[in-house]
Amino acid sequence: MGEVVTGQASELAFTKAELPQISDRACGARRARWLRRPAVGFRFGIRYRRKRMASMLDGCTPWPEVFVDRYWAVGHWRGNTLDSLLRDWALQYGPRTALVQGDIRITYAALNRRVDRMAAGFRLRGLRPGQRVVVQLPNVPDFVVTVFALMRVGAVPVLCPVSCRTPEVSHLVRIAESVGYVGPSTYQGFDHTAMVADIAAQGPFLRRAFTLEAPDASSPYGGLSTDPSGCHYFLLASVDAPPERAPVQRADQVAFFLFSGGTTAAPKLVPRTHNDYAYQARAAAELVSLTEHDVYLAALPAESNFTFGCPGIIGTLSAGGTVVLVESPEPTACLPVIWRERVTITSLVPAVAQRWIDELSSIQADLRSIRLVQIDGTTLPRATAERIGPEWGCRLQQVFGMAEGLLTLTRPTDPDETVLSTQGRPLSPDDEIRIVDVDGKDMPDGEPGELLARGPYTARGYYRAPEHNARSFTAEGFFRTGNLARRTPDGNLVVTGRLH
Repeated sequence: MGEVVTGQASELAFTKAELPQISDRACGARRARWLRRPAVGFRFGIRYRRKRMASMLDGCTPWPEVFVDRYWAVGHWRGNTLDSLLRDWALQYGPRTALVQGDIRITYAALNRRVDRMAAGFRLRGLRPGQRVVVQLPNVPDFVVTVFALMRVGAVPVLCPVSCRTPEVSHLVRIAESVGYVGPSTYQGFDHTAMVADIAAQGPFLRRAFTLEAPDASSPYGGLSTDPSGCHYFLLASVDAPPERAPVQRADQVAFFLFSGGTTAAPKLVPRTHNDYAYQARAAAELVSLTEHDVYLAALPAESNFTFGCPGIIGTLSAGGTVVLVESPEPTACLPVIWRERVTITSLVPAVAQRWIDELSSIQADLRSIRLVQIDGTTLPRATAERIGPEWGCRLQQVFGMAEGLLTLTRPTDPDETVLSTQGRPLSPDDEIRIVDVDGKDMPDGEPGELLARGPYTARGYYRAPEHNARSFTAEGFFRTGNLARRTPDGNLVVTGRLH
């Protein structure tokens, strides 16, 4: 028998190999309560991370052990993988509606079953733990099912905007050495399958493509076939098999990669672990008081950090709420859905919020169900911010977030002036913020400088990017955000733009 990890004598005792799987069953709630005890969680955290250096993918930068111990001791990290949390949510909220798109409605229990069967189908088609798979899907239920199914296999999804084309996708495939791709056959006039065939012909990595087909669509490689380079093509709908026992995984492993890229530089990959992302989504959900009665509208791209976990899709599912997916953020697509589904919370960018304001009167949708609108607000004009509350009848929350992890938000109880003029305070009490000048010296409150951050959900480095890491992270592990900001006397941040 392996090394036994226990709490007090009256508690359950488990081997280390068994612990990651316990939440698959009804004892998951007992395990979670046990791990949340600060002393137990701290002791388990110390032992759980002994093999951390070996468990993270080569090319990732781990948190130093002193920080790992701290984040375990205070209960931020709890040792749950995201796919095991989904099993817990299915047990707790089984018949409730988890996902909605148009006429499609999927309960928590059905979502977990679909994830189980797709995971088994991926294993049957050769995907193995640790392999990377590019996921480039629009805001459809298959996105959520696919990401969780890959995590359940132990594979690592590489989340890619559906708008990316061959230069960006081929770069991600090359950097991540991705063996698989999941995406639409064609989408909005672009042939993704032809793009994949071209990328597969350029290198040795991409050898499996799973295509999401429209009901009336066809593709030269849309069925069970192989292209001239040896890449095998499968219909995503065919990736289905009887569920099998999932492989043992660790919460300090990389759960998925987020896309980070500007308009000119090549995209970078941000490794997000189960521990850090589960904490981020849970803390954000608690901050906005999400409950099982909330309905979240995923209007922005689902693969973005803002939509996926701030609290977004993951945070809403953690609370037992409903996620409504739409493929376009345009007001004609979203406003009628808000009315029909009684949406209570959504997240937007300033340009989209302005379009909703401009077209609300012509669409004549009832938005009274909305209680909170999050705006990624570094460029939110004051005039637009002032109109949202009175015209939509809801609370505004300004947010500043990055794929690398830092998340600041105004609080629901903040004064109006704070909400209208700042991006709030860091999500976590263990977020460490510095504002520095060009020489790296800390600036006093009120003075602008570059925003630096480190914390329990902020990555310590990009994946396989040592040159970028040398420029973007300090020797002490602070992430250089590249944003100019100043701190108000009451501790709120005002993000004013990018460094030139």
